[in-house]
Amino acid sequence: MHITRIYDKLDKYLSPNQALIIYGPRQVGKTTLLTNFLKNTDLKYKLISGDDLDAQNVIGSQHISLIKEYVKGYELIAIDEAQKIPHVGDGLKIMVDNIPGIKIIATGSSSLDLSGQIGEPLTGRKKTLTLYPVSQMELVNLYNSYELKEKLGDWLIFGSYPKVVVTSDKQEQKNIITEITHSYLLKDILELEKIKNSKIILDLLRLMAFQVGQEVSLSELGQQLGLNYKTVARYLDLLEKSFVIYNLRGFSRNLRQEINKKSKYYFYDLGIRNAIISNFNSLELRDDIGPLWENFLVMERLKKQTYTSLGSNNYFWRTWGKQEIDWVEEREGKLFGYEFKWRAEKSKTPDDFLKNYNGSEYTVINRENYLDFIT
Repeated sequence: MHITRIYDKLDKYLSPNQALIIYGPRQVGKTTLLTNFLKNTDLKYKLISGDDLDAQNVIGSQHISLIKEYVKGYELIAIDEAQKIPHVGDGLKIMVDNIPGIKIIATGSSSLDLSGQIGEPLTGRKKTLTLYPVSQMELVNLYNSYELKEKLGDWLIFGSYPKVVVTSDKQEQKNIITEITHSYLLKDILELEKIKNSKIILDLLRLMAFQVGQEVSLSELGQQLGLNYKTVARYLDLLEKSFVIYNLRGFSRNLRQEINKKSKYYFYDLGIRNAIISNFNSLELRDDIGPLWENFLVMERLKKQTYTSLGSNNYFWRTWGKQEIDWVEEREGKLFGYEFKWRAEKSKTPDDFLKNYNGSEYTVINRENYLDFIT
């Protein structure tokens, strides 16, 4: 089975003397995306692995004449796992600034962003694409709407990493996502931050897994883990930058009754979340279907926003009076509120939201209408 990824036609993102940066979680298909593109390009290219010692020495040297000699004669320089090359941002800047017409693609895991190697050196010289686990938008090329809904349990339990999606055997899906969780998930954090004990971060993630869709107290997490507030905040920030969890903040324009100090956290992939708590039970045997559904819709909507350039600030909304909305988008000068319901039941309209924010809209998303919301 071949999954057509949203960025399959990379040539439309390439420009002379500009670096195209493709980053995202490990194992989401960045290398596959790059190699598939190179197989079909007419450009004369040089493919460089970040593991290659020569590449590390030359590109990391920041020596202009040496770098120019290393890439001479090529129209396209493609670097896979670019985060492994020291000072890679400075090396790419030298190519962009000193080799007329050169095109560059660099893929890397989240540590590219974490380490700050790319951002500042390539200011105004790069375009960035973020690749997530497979989206429902991409799966509409493989399945019709009936089939997508029929397989909903798979997406909620095993997630949507490419290797999981192309595997039909449930035990193999479980094995794959468990391997990704324990071998790749925290690799960037452990390598970059020199954190020797991954147990404390996994313990933190287990606590987060049971609080999906709930407001999180950092001080309470710290008490449970024996960590101070600042350490918990730092670990959560690293997990967010590593595309493990997504931080959704509360919305407020200073109405007295609104609450906006805490955050909610969601997992970028539900397979990862379920692997962390070792629960791959089918939906009918679970008591967490509400949080799974909410997490699924949050992340699929985020993918849609990214892939369609739907610019939006995202929040949740809650008042002291217990009125709440799961997902609020601030875009086009308006507020759009969405409540996520697994069952097609009546939902009480949050009157304070509609009354206080003129022109705002409110929609309930359930299993009848969710595909329009995320594809």
